[in-house]
Amino acid sequence: MGFRVALVGIYHESNTFIDTLTYAADFRNSHWLWGADIRNEYRDAHHEIGGMLEVMDREGVEVIPVVFAEATPGGVVHHEAYRALLDGILEGLQRAMPIDGCLVVPHGAGVSEQERDMDGHWLEAVRRMVGPEVPVVGTLDLHANVSERMVDVTDGLVVYKRNPHLDQRERGKEAAELMIRCLRERTKLFQKLVQLPLAISIEQQGTDVQPCKGIYEYARQLEKENGVSSVSVALGFPYADVPEMGSSIIVVTEGDAALADRIAQQLEAYILERKSGFVGDKIGVAEAVAKLPHLPKPVLLLDMGDNIGGGTPGNGLALVKALETRGLRYFSYQHDAAAVRDAAAVPVGASFDLCLSGFDEEGRKPWKQRVTLKDRVAGKFTEQTPRHGGQVRFDMGETLIIGTEGGGTLMVSTLRIPPFSLRQLTAFGLDPEAFDVLVAKGVNAPLAAYGPVCRSVLQVDTPGPSRADMGKLPYRFRRKPLFPFESI
Repeated sequence: MGFRVALVGIYHESNTFIDTLTYAADFRNSHWLWGADIRNEYRDAHHEIGGMLEVMDREGVEVIPVVFAEATPGGVVHHEAYRALLDGILEGLQRAMPIDGCLVVPHGAGVSEQERDMDGHWLEAVRRMVGPEVPVVGTLDLHANVSERMVDVTDGLVVYKRNPHLDQRERGKEAAELMIRCLRERTKLFQKLVQLPLAISIEQQGTDVQPCKGIYEYARQLEKENGVSSVSVALGFPYADVPEMGSSIIVVTEGDAALADRIAQQLEAYILERKSGFVGDKIGVAEAVAKLPHLPKPVLLLDMGDNIGGGTPGNGLALVKALETRGLRYFSYQHDAAAVRDAAAVPVGASFDLCLSGFDEEGRKPWKQRVTLKDRVAGKFTEQTPRHGGQVRFDMGETLIIGTEGGGTLMVSTLRIPPFSLRQLTAFGLDPEAFDVLVAKGVNAPLAAYGPVCRSVLQVDTPGPSRADMGKLPYRFRRKPLFPFESI
């Protein structure tokens, strides 16, 4: 009789500095999938679930997809939405029993109204359901704030190694291979977690450049040692005010606790010796805009304070306002459902008065402009190339493409999505290389999509709930001491 492995996941990156909550509707508007729909959505995707399915299918293991729910990063998850998600997992697992293993897909930085360690909470509930002997193995996002509970209730967790996250399918395959060893070889894994006294500034978290590139190169060396199954570094998510906020290390060995301790200590020492390099320099809006005339075009301006992939509302106006008076051809995406509704009667080609309800350095302040409606589109597109997040289908809802008097092109959408795919432009007839400046509301993730067409890149410390300067965020729950807030 073959092995039967369940697959479950709740995936959300929760920004606790945002007033709005993430509701069940936000999961439904993104991905809330059951059973065969999970396989159909991710089988061929550059996503960890696709990697898990690939290995399980190759090894002849029956996978029972139970439920996978994912929503665009945002505020903390509403307690009723989280309860519905958790109930769905537990009820589905109960129907799937008996099982030989359980593959799990948490993000690692989820927060609900009642559970600040949301991922640890639902993973613990899964462990109680399946029992102590069933292996529970899964993946974590590179921005996970890893808790002791997450590690205690699982057998093996594998963290993405790239930012932008272009290795999700590979990490899913790695986790599935661990599961196969647990099932076939009866391997008993041991996990070691080290929560570093370090929070790495968000703009320093790119893994293709220093300082983080060196961390992952060294971790790969350590991973080659006999008996080591996996060495992971989670850089952390600074916009979740939780005790686990910060960077961490997970070492998985073949049951060897002493080996896991030694490898973790070596990697910890390597990282902390280089801690000063993780602070980074910050470039403000005025300085960034002043540099534009001297840079090869197109220039990518990364709007770090309104990083949609970090949970922000997507309506920051600081860069748009600065660019509107510079005589440059620029593009910016804005999320503003009310503005789309207000323009419902405007015909394509007509001029009208646009009012965007966003924020800038002075706080929440509407921006009114005379603009031209260039197009109105349904806002759905697909992405087949490996991109950050691994998703295939995107939906912005009804979307306006608007021309401004200052030479800008604004894409204003009903539903909020992060800038992970250049198809967000090209699917609607916009040529990225026709612009002098492209604004992407992110930090590192948009580079996978925009990098190939932009000759210059500036990360801009804009205002907002994901601003790069962590020292300006009102933390209450973070652990101490934590560099760079305190000396260590």
